[in-house]
Amino acid sequence: MLMDAVLRRTAVGVLTLFLVSVLIFIGTSVLPGDVANIILGQMATPESLAVIRDKLGLDEPAYIRYFIWLGNLLTGDLGISKAGAGFGTIGTPISEMIAPRFINTLRLSAAVAIIAIPLSLTLGLLAAMYPGSRLDRTITFMTLGLISVPEFLVATFLVLVVAVHLDLLPATAYISGKETGMKLVRALAMPTLTLVIVASSQIMRMTRATVLNVMSSPYIEMAILKGVPRKRIILRHALFNAVGPIVNVIALNLAYLVSGVVIVETIFAYPGLAKLMVEAVQTRDLPLVQACAMIFCATYISLIFIADMASILSNPRLRHPK
Repeated sequence: MLMDAVLRRTAVGVLTLFLVSVLIFIGTSVLPGDVANIILGQMATPESLAVIRDKLGLDEPAYIRYFIWLGNLLTGDLGISKAGAGFGTIGTPISEMIAPRFINTLRLSAAVAIIAIPLSLTLGLLAAMYPGSRLDRTITFMTLGLISVPEFLVATFLVLVVAVHLDLLPATAYISGKETGMKLVRALAMPTLTLVIVASSQIMRMTRATVLNVMSSPYIEMAILKGVPRKRIILRHALFNAVGPIVNVIALNLAYLVSGVVIVETIFAYPGLAKLMVEAVQTRDLPLVQACAMIFCATYISLIFIADMASILSNPRLRHPK
């Protein structure tokens, strides 16, 4: 039954990724502007525009361009840059442009995950252990407040306080790829702190709510009546049954860290994949936009698949759908 569940979710993931590829191609195809105009400038003649469009394959029907793009994508060929986004040049392989940016995004995401996940789980469990206490009220108030604040406001506030007034950290997080040790830590500190604040609140709240929901189960109530300490009940019984929803919200936040950090990377001038995608949209570099979008979607679907597998392993009832 476990293998059936894995195959079903794998099939759903592949189908979802295919449908997403269609939507990405359609969405990028209807973007206003023309890469030929951007390459040649406003003074370009119709003849020169026609030549560059023919050279870039922009005159082909949309469905032909889609199947060519999809076939290349399945073979690992992301194409070439048509507008030189992100300090690249026209004709640069997109894989070469994406690789360093993707590594930067993964580095930032890993730093946030290492800090946010243990911190959030610990505070969420503490709030669940002592419901109604001053600690629980403080954590609940803090999470509600942080969830209500968008990341751009958190980032702006940190820049004003930490970078401008206190002068503790640099206001930008630009890295060349050669930084090590404390230089790398200082460069990553501000965007990492911003994303930790944004992501931790949701994980804390879900951890607390899920554990308290499990605590209302009959077998938990029986254990409480028998005098089993609340801490032992939560850590040895309730937490294991709450793994599914908690892992799902962690997976969603990790997916957000990879694909949803456009604002944070822009504010701190961090050279990540999300910022590269913004630059590609500005220059109408459609192959680069499509490649970045597919990487984001594939990462998101993969993380959700992992969360589903964790839920199935922790809850055998999910292996037998009605």
